[in-house]
Amino acid sequence: MAWERKIDEKILLYKKTFRAIAIMGVRQSGKTTICKSLFDNYQYFNFENITTQKFATDEPQDFLSNNSAGAIYDEIQRVPQLFNYLQEILDNTTERGKYILTGSSNFLLNEKITQSLAGRVGYIEMYPLSYNEIKKAEVYSVWHHIFYGGFPEVWVNAIDPAIFYPNYIQTVIERDIRQLVNIKNINLFQNFISFIATFAGQEVNFAKIGMELGIDLKTVQAWIGYLKIAGIIYLLPPYYANYGKRVVKKSKLYFVDTGILCALLKINELSQLENHPLKGALFENYCILNLVKENSYQINKSNFYFWRSNNGVEIDLIIENGINTTLIEIKAGSNFNGKWFKNMDLFKSYSSLEAKQLIIYTGNQPIKYVENKDIKPYYKMNEIL
Repeated sequence: MAWERKIDEKILLYKKTFRAIAIMGVRQSGKTTICKSLFDNYQYFNFENITTQKFATDEPQDFLSNNSAGAIYDEIQRVPQLFNYLQEILDNTTERGKYILTGSSNFLLNEKITQSLAGRVGYIEMYPLSYNEIKKAEVYSVWHHIFYGGFPEVWVNAIDPAIFYPNYIQTVIERDIRQLVNIKNINLFQNFISFIATFAGQEVNFAKIGMELGIDLKTVQAWIGYLKIAGIIYLLPPYYANYGKRVVKKSKLYFVDTGILCALLKINELSQLENHPLKGALFENYCILNLVKENSYQINKSNFYFWRSNNGVEIDLIIENGINTTLIEIKAGSNFNGKWFKNMDLFKSYSSLEAKQLIIYTGNQPIKYVENKDIKPYYKMNEIL
């Protein structure tokens, strides 16, 4: 395997625990590579191959009987007919890790599939590379990491992000989203994706997006849903327990990969990043998704939220893990400023919650500010979890 993945341990644990494993992840995040590496003695079938897809669709029982010892089924959502037959096989075996199923992001979580596999399959979500999975990551600036994104193909083969990501976006639209739903005006949908890129790090305002593009509210909501299912965007839910009408209850929108986000914002060169008007949002998106990736490697995952009051007091990220809570502010500056803790201090007027306060910034040095208040460089984010 070209790159060691931190999720290996979780996958192997699930293999011992469940009769089948479903590994979900955005296209080209490395699912096939990791499956072939960890399960090199399994038969491999890719359902994007038309011949394989036709055989499995037309003769599902014959297809499965030919690999009854176990197999890797790549992009299995292309052959939904198989799931009922798999259910029967899994119900009649005690063998663990018999089948490894992969699917582009959350296509495997549709209602029909989850009903067939409920209680039989362990689900794992896989993302592009995190900072700590990139070889010699420390030799590159944070802006380099943001521009290059996390897709293994870009790093392993030194592909120009300005070439890779626009083509990637087009592929996802043509091969995944258009198969999920019949979008009649593909040009409008492409404009929609580019427009919502300007909302990265902001609350999702369906009405504003619809008004700007001349799209009705239901269509905006549906298209946001399609992008989430396809693994292009991540929605961070609000934290509003017991705060009544004093807090915002909309989710915040982020892109699963900053390479995709840069391409949508027409950032074609690394030099354009440091002075870009959305520099802060790009860095925030980068940090949030790196923490989401690190969280996905954990056996017992933490819960992620953001918080904002109606009068504008905002916490970029709240992480809950059991009884422990951490408030996090993300700052694109490299020189620490004590005022960065202001909103986290104001949070106390809304909640009696005991929480650690943490700043993530682009500087190089970790700083112990005072008791329960720390400043971490972006490259030490994995320590938070």
